[in-house]
Amino acid sequence: MRLEKSCGAVVFTRTNEKIQYVIIRSVSGDYGFPKGHMESGETELETALREIREEVGIVPTIIDGFRMEVSYPLIRKPGITKHVVFFLAEYSGQELCPQQSELSGAALMTYGDALRVLPYAETERVLIEADRFLHR
Repeated sequence: MRLEKSCGAVVFTRTNEKIQYVIIRSVSGDYGFPKGHMESGETELETALREIREEVGIVPTIIDGFRMEVSYPLIRKPGITKHVVFFLAEYSGQELCPQQSELSGAALMTYGDALRVLPYAETERVLIEADRFLHR
């Protein structure tokens, strides 16, 4: 079994003191968080920040103390397991600008709305843990 490693983040902003999460939609229709493959010589954090900038056009600040790993088999690539490291990142005063070549969109969603659209238990669990971390 081959392993693919990606890094990304649960990205959020505060609007009128309410937290809203950045949820992306891939061109294949899946909802999730900004993430992508590590490039040679990058750290996990560098990869996450680069992917966020490339995919949604913002430069957030990583929140210390949150790091979560998930692994799952890739349905469209039999024999390959995806391993993703997620961080937590906050931004403000920037406009989302989805990368048209990879995404069909990006939106701000409340916790409840985000949970409803996330298609996989692994990404739901990442959001649940990130939200708990923010409200501790």
